[in-house]
Amino acid sequence: QVTAKTAFLFILPQYNVSVPTADGELVQYHYGLKDLVTILFYIFIAIILHAVVQEYALDKINRRLHLSKVKHSKFNESGQLVAFHLSSMVWCLYVVVTEGYISNPRSLWENYPHVYLPFQVKFFYLCQLAYWLHALPELYFQKVRKEEIPRQLRCIALYLVHIAGAYLLNLTRLGLILLLLQYLAEFFFHMARLVYFTDENNEKLFNVWAVVFVVTRLFTLTLYILVIGFGLPRVENQALDPERGNFFSFLFNNILFRMSVLLLVCLFQASVMWRFIHFQLRRWREYWNEQSSRKRAAAGAKQQAKPLKRDSGYHENGVVKAENGTSLRTKKLKSP
Repeated sequence: QVTAKTAFLFILPQYNVSVPTADGELVQYHYGLKDLVTILFYIFIAIILHAVVQEYALDKINRRLHLSKVKHSKFNESGQLVAFHLSSMVWCLYVVVTEGYISNPRSLWENYPHVYLPFQVKFFYLCQLAYWLHALPELYFQKVRKEEIPRQLRCIALYLVHIAGAYLLNLTRLGLILLLLQYLAEFFFHMARLVYFTDENNEKLFNVWAVVFVVTRLFTLTLYILVIGFGLPRVENQALDPERGNFFSFLFNNILFRMSVLLLVCLFQASVMWRFIHFQLRRWREYWNEQSSRKRAAAGAKQQAKPLKRDSGYHENGVVKAENGTSLRTKKLKSP
């Protein structure tokens, strides 16, 4: 029994509470320091799954493609993230549908703070934190190039800040929808990179990713405006109460604070869109330059392959012969 209790501490989420409902009692969860033990256990699980995907899928494909070192590293990164984003996207969609967060958008801010979480919501957040924390030692295990480490560290830090922030500030419902939108765009991007590495002439999925990226940004901005601008200011309990998990909803009664937050969100989304537009313009410019160089090379090759005009007949010993074998030179008549 002692070992079983210890094992449950690592495997299952802790801090379960029986919440009375109209139909009886419902078991829900809140967070605490014991969550760190559970996250640690699933970090090791994520490392094992990472190695399995690398060994039995990505390495076999890499041996067939014969990629360079730079492309090999990027292929492994995109392959791992495609597997993660696809599984997380399906899992997150299942959670938000079964919990009714999509069918009832008001549930994103109603009864805030959302201190008590269903089992699947808390378990999803713990697994997400474990995955992005496991990505830190993977930078060493995968022998990532020094030039790539700052970019990957920024990406990991942003995900950890957003996921942990939504979890600790009791904004888990909004966080689930935002993660679903983000993972959808990231899935198409890394899938497009995998297809591009296998066939450099195939860039159709990048166009699909561009459309999905713009749509998800618009939905993300709309959700921020809906929840921050209209939802949280209408919450009944506006008093600061850290013990009950109400950290900052009282601030949204102040219109200046609310407008400042929305302005920061809009500026951040605008910066993301600017980088995206800059990337697309650079990609299209490279594409058209490549196409024009190919056309010039094809035109030059065609001009070189054009046959030269030759005189009728053929050459024999430096003398042009007619088709009947006679020389084309005018014969001098012998003087009688």
